[in-house]
Amino acid sequence: MDIKEDILPAQDRGEGITLMEPMLIPETSRHKPRLTDLAIELTQKATRFRSSLPTGVHDALADLVRAMNCYYSNLIEGHDTHPVDIERALKNDYSAEVSKRNLQLEAKAHIVVQKWIDEGGLKGSATTVEGLCEIHRRFCELLPDELLWVEMPDTGKKIQIEPGKLRDSHVSVGNHVAVSPGGLRRFMNRFEGVYSRLGKASAIIGAAPAHHRLLWIHPFLDGNGRVARLMSHAMLLEMLDTGGIWSVARGLARNVSAYKSHLANCDLPRKNDLDGRGNLSEEALAKFASFFLEMCLDQVTFMEELMQPEQLRTRILTWSEEQAKLGNQSHKAGNILEAVLYRGELPRGEVANLLGLKDRQARRIVSSLVETGVLVSSSPKAPLKLAFPAQLASRWMPGLFPERTS
Repeated sequence: MDIKEDILPAQDRGEGITLMEPMLIPETSRHKPRLTDLAIELTQKATRFRSSLPTGVHDALADLVRAMNCYYSNLIEGHDTHPVDIERALKNDYSAEVSKRNLQLEAKAHIVVQKWIDEGGLKGSATTVEGLCEIHRRFCELLPDELLWVEMPDTGKKIQIEPGKLRDSHVSVGNHVAVSPGGLRRFMNRFEGVYSRLGKASAIIGAAPAHHRLLWIHPFLDGNGRVARLMSHAMLLEMLDTGGIWSVARGLARNVSAYKSHLANCDLPRKNDLDGRGNLSEEALAKFASFFLEMCLDQVTFMEELMQPEQLRTRILTWSEEQAKLGNQSHKAGNILEAVLYRGELPRGEVANLLGLKDRQARRIVSSLVETGVLVSSSPKAPLKLAFPAQLASRWMPGLFPERTS
C-alpha cells in the first residue's frame, strides 16, 4: 500500500465531518431506484441459495468459503497465500521459509477473525467504532512481528502498528490525504452514527458507501482494507443472513482494477450541481454501490450454480470412483459420501447397514474418508458430515479459486 507520512506539527487539522458527505445515496437521487432493485434481487437470491442447502453441506461450504474469502481479500493487498497453504496453517503446518510462514500466519489470523464474525461475535456492531477497532485488534494480535511495521516511503521511518488503536500519524494513500489523527474520533463517531442505525434495506445499499468511507477515513496505520472487507462481510452476514456461504471479496479481487478505480473515484469532489449536495461525488458513490451489489449478485449466482445438487454429486462420486480404482478408497466410499451429501449428516451406526458390511469393515472405510479430509465429525461417536478440503476444491468446486501452481 502506498502510504506516505505527512509531517505536520498539528495532530488535528480541524476538518469538518461534512467533508465525507454524502454518506448515503439520498432517496431523491436518480440512482436510488436502480440500487433498490439490486438490493431486492440480492435479498431474494441469497435467501433462496441458503435455504437450498442441507445444514451439514452449508457448514462445510462455510468453512471453505472462509478460506476463499481470506485468500481473495489478502490477494487484493498483494499477498498471495493459496487456500491449500491456508488449510495447512490451520493445522499448524507452516512453511520453513519465513516470508511464506508469515503470510500463512496472516491468513490464519484472517480466518480466525472471520470465524468469530460468522459465529455472531460482531452482531450489531459491524459499523461501530468499538467493533471496527475489535476487528483490527483481533487480526493484528495474531500477526508475526515482521508484519506489524509500516515503513514511510518518504522518510524511511518505521512505525509499529498497534492492534486496535487508531493511528496517531498523518498519512496519505495515493492522491488522498487521510483525516488527521486528531480528527479521527469525530469522523469515526459520525461514521458510526450514520451506518449503525440503518434498517436492513438501507444497510444493504449502504454497505458500499460504508466500505469506501471507512477507507477514506483510514483509521488505522495499516490493515484498513482487510478491516473494511471484514466489516462488509459482517454487514451482509447480518442483513442478508448469508450464512457465510458466499463472499463479495472473490468478486472484488477478480475485478480488482474496477474495484480500485471505483474507490479512487469516490475520493473525488462533487463535479457540479447535478452531482448531489455533498462535498464528494454522489454519482461516483452510487456507481460504486451499484458495482458492489452487482459483485454480490455475481458471487451468489456463481456459488448457487457450483452447488447444484446433481452436478456436485457427479463431481464427488467421479472423484470417489477414481480413488477406488487407484486403491486409495473403498468402492463403497461413494455410498457414504452420497448419503451425507443429501442428508447433511449420517449417524455412524447407520453406515454398516447402508453399505451391507460388518461394523469393522464400515469403520475402516469411514476412517479412510476422515483421514482424507472429506468427512468430519465433532467426536468419535458424533454423526459424519461432509467437508470440502481446499486440496480437492479444483475437482469438487471448480473455479472457486485458482489451482495451486507450485
